[in-house]
Amino acid sequence: MSQEFDVVVIGGGPGGYVAAIRAAQLGLSTACVEKWTNDKGATVLGGTCLNVGCIPSKALLDSTHKFHDAKDEFSVHGISTGDVQMDVPTMISRKDKIVNNLTMGVAGLFKANGVTLISGKGKLGADKVITVTANDGATSEIKAKNVILASGSVPVNIPPAPLTEDVILDNEGALNIAEAPKRLGIIGGGVIGLEMGTVWQRLGSEVVVYEAMDSFLAMADKDVAKEAGKLLKKQGMDIRLGTLVTGTEVSGKEVTVTSKNGAGEESSQTFDKLIVAVGRKPYTDGLLSEDSGVGLDERGFVHVDEQCRTEAPGIYAIGDITRGPMLAHKASEEGMMVADIIAGHKAQMNYDCIPSVIYTHPEMAWVGKTEQDLKAEGVDVKVGKFPFAASGRAMAANETAGFVKLIADAETDRVLGCHIIGPQASEIIAQAVIAMEFGSSSEDLALTVFAHPSLSEALHEAALAADGHAIHVANRKKRK
Repeated sequence: MSQEFDVVVIGGGPGGYVAAIRAAQLGLSTACVEKWTNDKGATVLGGTCLNVGCIPSKALLDSTHKFHDAKDEFSVHGISTGDVQMDVPTMISRKDKIVNNLTMGVAGLFKANGVTLISGKGKLGADKVITVTANDGATSEIKAKNVILASGSVPVNIPPAPLTEDVILDNEGALNIAEAPKRLGIIGGGVIGLEMGTVWQRLGSEVVVYEAMDSFLAMADKDVAKEAGKLLKKQGMDIRLGTLVTGTEVSGKEVTVTSKNGAGEESSQTFDKLIVAVGRKPYTDGLLSEDSGVGLDERGFVHVDEQCRTEAPGIYAIGDITRGPMLAHKASEEGMMVADIIAGHKAQMNYDCIPSVIYTHPEMAWVGKTEQDLKAEGVDVKVGKFPFAASGRAMAANETAGFVKLIADAETDRVLGCHIIGPQASEIIAQAVIAMEFGSSSEDLALTVFAHPSLSEALHEAALAADGHAIHVANRKKRK
């Protein structure tokens, strides 16, 4: 007889494991099916984010940023370091240790909360029966009163650049390069491409980024994208917009990339490593049987409503296999919302207040709508901007690049978006998220007391600037 649970979660990534823990905390018997294993064959939780995504990439970004500072920036503070060297294997080992500690931590949380971990790949069938295929091929069945699908996403591969061991890599391979390549090519100028390019550029790699779109960071506010392009170019990153990779040829430990620009001109360049970072797609292969009752669209995304319900009663889907941005924190919040709903609580997630971050240096972060999107919708807006160059705290830290941009409705003054490029943008954006979550006006932020000196004052000044009241920069409007 198969086991039966109140909730079965398929997938133990940042959406799935959070959903499982929350469901167990609410008194529901809960199991989580996860197929990811480490190099020792043990099942590990955390999904792409923890194992080969958000966490390991930030470990490498922090390590290389410290190296860059010690090598190139400490002298402005009067600190002499001499010849600074980076031990790449030690950096990779540190990254792996962080990942291991966190995966073990999640496993410990499962035990502490009474979540049953079932190793293997789960497939949802009729009547909420899940068939689990273990790594050795053995199968078993479990029954659920409620099912949460959280199988995540996988990198998109492209025919012109098939993955080749140790030469053409995806984002996972990019995290394990043994030494800084002299020449590094990257296909895709999005979050992953820019972050991985930043890591290896700091260690001496000559980085070329191929971006098929004519615009840079099209999802970001145009002012942030323009500033980012300028700063990354100044750092030495060669970003080629409107350039389509048409083919690759691997010869030994090198790869020659053929590309075509917007004018139709072809060119080729040889690299020691090539990273394919053109995006991700939902991982729904083998997730559903035909009689599961759950529908997919033509791109493999699961159909859900605003509360993540699928077309089948008692079955929910969260995270990267559903509509919206592929972000770990979006998946986690959806997991908690769904667990609450299953437990009989009222829960709703505000999809208008999901922050996005790119962890280059300076960081980029935003929440809400861009100025160009709002104007395209015919919304009359007012904008306040404040440069970090006018921030005393930023000057003291020698981190004056970038700005905070706040957008509010011109009639109601309600904050509609905040866009930041600059130091600790990933932390400052949370203040704007909270403000928007509570329906704040730019005046609310302008009347709030911010600590001095702090980088957060830039948000305060941007709010003041929305009405021409900024103190530490020249105002475009006269104060009323």
